[in-house]
Amino acid sequence: MEGDHSTSRQAAPLAPDDVKPQRAHAERTESVAHAIFVTVLILAIVGLSLWYLTRPEPLVVQGEVDSTRMDIAARVDGRVAKIPVSRGDNVAGEAPLVLIDNPELVAKYREAEAAQVVAEAELARIRVGTRQEIIAERKAGIDHAQADVVLAKQTYDRIHRLAADSYAPQAQLDQVTDQLRVAERSYDQAKLAYDEAVNGFTKEEHEIAEANVTKAKAAVATLKSLVDQMVVIAPVASQVYRINVEEGEFVAPGVPLISLVDLEDTWIRFDLREDLLKGLKVGDRFDVRIPALGDRKVTTEVKLIYSRGEYAGWRATRATGDLDLRTFQIRAYPTEKIPGLRPGMSVYAEWLGGRG
Repeated sequence: MEGDHSTSRQAAPLAPDDVKPQRAHAERTESVAHAIFVTVLILAIVGLSLWYLTRPEPLVVQGEVDSTRMDIAARVDGRVAKIPVSRGDNVAGEAPLVLIDNPELVAKYREAEAAQVVAEAELARIRVGTRQEIIAERKAGIDHAQADVVLAKQTYDRIHRLAADSYAPQAQLDQVTDQLRVAERSYDQAKLAYDEAVNGFTKEEHEIAEANVTKAKAAVATLKSLVDQMVVIAPVASQVYRINVEEGEFVAPGVPLISLVDLEDTWIRFDLREDLLKGLKVGDRFDVRIPALGDRKVTTEVKLIYSRGEYAGWRATRATGDLDLRTFQIRAYPTEKIPGLRPGMSVYAEWLGGRG
């Protein structure tokens, strides 16, 4: 027993023939692992390359911020007297933009006002009727005509008796006969004039006078509207975009004097070929970036899609030119108010509708 506790065991050393197979096995295992790693790496690179080459690459399209623009023109001609605004000014609705001087138009307006006063006075006179003084004058005219008839009749009777006894020539009888007839006709006319004065004006005369007043008022209203147009005003609150005239310059009706922009109605405009519109519809939303606002990302919503004119934006789809693609304009409105957004700013978006 004591020999068992004092004696220590020692491992027997491996023979050289046993070490070589273990090293070879380790080397083979390492080679296989390395090969697997390289294979996996190569497959990953090939897979990523194929995905990169076949993935739909977004097309970067550029648009522009736009707003409602109003070209303001005058309805009258004349010389520009004053321009109380400057380019870039924010103006309120009905604010004066251009003052036009036209003395001839103002004079015509005053003349029309005077004609209206005359027409209204004539209508008032007709409505009042004939004055009592005129009726009395017509009555005196009847009495005078009647006295002339009596005198002419007495003269005729006397000359008629003398002519019957051959004491008066026939020519004198003919003369007094004519005088009697003239006196009788004068009496009839005086009586008609008196009846007219008593009866007053007819219904037709009332209608004519009223029509003349209406006509005069229409002329005044027409000229007043033109005179009011001598002060060109802003239709809505907006900003002065361009001024096309100078003070002292003569302007004609219909020629734009000032251009305004409504910054409350701002959208983003894209001009795209129709092959890039696949799947796009009104109400879709997409993000854009605005370089002028620090490359800010803005969400927009499509509100309008319409075709451009046939004269613009055509592109052949084949070299032979047998097919053409039209250009469509897209209006996308920001979903929220963007401070500092102004017309003319560039906008770009990544478009998944095709490649460049």
